[in-house]
Order: sequence, then structure tokens, then C-alpha cells
Amino acid sequence: MARLPTPPSRLGLVVVQPLRGKRCARCRRGPLSLLVLEEGVPRCLVCADLGHLVFLPRGDTALTRRSREESVLSAVVVRFNRRKSRYERQGLLVEEAALARAEARCLADAEARRRRRARDARRRAAQDVRFAQAFTAEILRSFPRCPPDRAADIAAHASLRGSGRVGRSAAGRALSESAVAWAVRASVRHLDTPYDRLLMDGVVRPEARRRTAAEVESVLASWRGPGPPAD
Repeated sequence: MARLPTPPSRLGLVVVQPLRGKRCARCRRGPLSLLVLEEGVPRCLVCADLGHLVFLPRGDTALTRRSREESVLSAVVVRFNRRKSRYERQGLLVEEAALARAEARCLADAEARRRRRARDARRRAAQDVRFAQAFTAEILRSFPRCPPDRAADIAAHASLRGSGRVGRSAAGRALSESAVAWAVRASVRHLDTPYDRLLMDGVVRPEARRRTAAEVESVLASWRGPGPPAD
């Protein structure tokens, strides 16, 4: 029988979801959906004195935390990810009464938590609006002839929360000149040149950038020049 990798001890009491069917080395019950490794061999939950616990899947952070607080005995449930060569958390085993108490606590303050999430969402939205406005102002400072509506669109696209775009980078949040120029250049490349069409036609990215570089620089130069914004 192939031995299971040993879960990290820092997790405390650990129960494993095996990838293949295993039998308890003591009572031979199986195949086991959950097991405990003792001295490298599998034990069922009953033989490991954990049979009275119930499984709480991961996902609800508040319920998981409170269930652990309420339960005298608990165990982390993990499953081995072969691709990443590591164990990953799947949930928690806790006492059934403890889970019921934790659920009651969560229900009692569910409305308060909903209101807090709504406040946090409004606060983040206001922060995003202010940041996009600041990013727009920096674009117009560096490219004074860029149409204001276009500058606002570039800023909104570059600074979208969770997008991973340049506006969410450390340089972008600091409104550095290089980050602003990068965002404007990317917008021009995609919207004012045939760059996207070249990619769709199978042209490799470096070559597509080379072919459109002159057009990009021409637009940027026109936006940097003196005078009113371009149409």
C-alpha cells in the first residue's frame, strides 16, 4: 500500500481526504473518505476517536472561526494536491453542538455583518472614484491634448480594482509618471492602431508591437503637444 505524504505538523490535529480508497489499518473499514495518519498508517475516524465530529467545509470564515472557538476538539481537514505537491485545507471537523452554537452566533449578527459589508463596499467605491479622478488628472498633466473623456476612460480601465492592471500596481497607486504613460500607451496601442487585428491574424506580440510602434508614438506626440485637447 502506497504511503500518504505526512501533513505538516503546524496544522495541529489533521484529518486527510485521501485521493485513493484507503482502509483503516486497525478495523479494515473502507474505502475511507476521511482518515487520520498514525505512525504513517491510516486510521478511520472511529478508531482515531474522532467519529463524533462533523465536517464543516471551508468557505465561511466567520462560521469556521466560531466553530473552532466553540468546539473543545477540532481537526483541520486537508487533501494532497499532486500538482502543487502540498496539502490544502478543505474544511474543519468540529463537535456537532459546537457547530450549532456557532451557526446561532452567525445568524444573530448576520444583519450587522451585512451592513458592515455594504459600508465597506461603499467606502471602496468612493476610494476608487477618487483614485480614478487623480489618475485622470495625471494623464491630462502628462498629455494635455488627450481628450478628457478618453483620459477618464483610460484611468477607469487601468485602475479597476482586482484587474491586476498598471493602475493597481504600486507605481500606479503612487501615480508615477511611468505608470501613467504605460496606461496611455497601452490604450493607444489597442484602440488607435491595428495591433489587436494583427494579433488575431497570428502575428506574434513583439512583431505586432514593432509594426505599430510608429503609430503609437505619433498619437502620443500629438497628445503631448501644446494647445487644446484633440477631438
